[in-house]
Amino acid sequence: MPGVSRKPRRVVTTHTKSGRSTILIDDIAPRTFEFDEMVGMSNALIWGTDGQCRPIDVGPAAAGLSYVPDPGGTRLMIVRFPPDTIFSAPDFDPVEAAREQVACLPGLAELFEVDDPGFHRTPTFDYGIVLDGEIVLQLDETATTLQTGDVVVQNGTRHAWRNPGSAPATVAFILIGSTSSTLGVSDPQSISLEQG
Repeated sequence: MPGVSRKPRRVVTTHTKSGRSTILIDDIAPRTFEFDEMVGMSNALIWGTDGQCRPIDVGPAAAGLSYVPDPGGTRLMIVRFPPDTIFSAPDFDPVEAAREQVACLPGLAELFEVDDPGFHRTPTFDYGIVLDGEIVLQLDETATTLQTGDVVVQNGTRHAWRNPGSAPATVAFILIGSTSSTLGVSDPQSISLEQG
């Protein structure tokens, strides 16, 4: 059902010593946060790798682990965005919301701009897949509405996510750590996209 809060199930595979495939982990994502101040917002960190593509612990024992991976590392997370109307509710406390984000989203929360709420830039290439609902990707010069099934490739650009609708939107994000010198495309004509 759209917009229903649900902690994602995480299934991770591996190989046995004899080389046969099997399930290593079958559990609920161990770092799932339901925000108190931003009612309806949740974030689940599902998996991560280091710069050598080795799995890293994303569970409660790794509470200080940054949501932003180092170069070559990855993070997989699912974020549920409530309608933007929560931010104008009389009981919304932006100071407490910021404190909660810093506590729950280390490494990412610190990148959110104070003067332009929601805007941030990470040193990552991100793939975002809209799982449910509609959400607006706001950039410096433009914005676009993404719907269920749409995919965005985020090349380290400054952006914010907006939900002007009346229902939550859920997006899966895969972040791939990079260096600032490899992010973005200064000459869009330099990209060769084969049309099939």
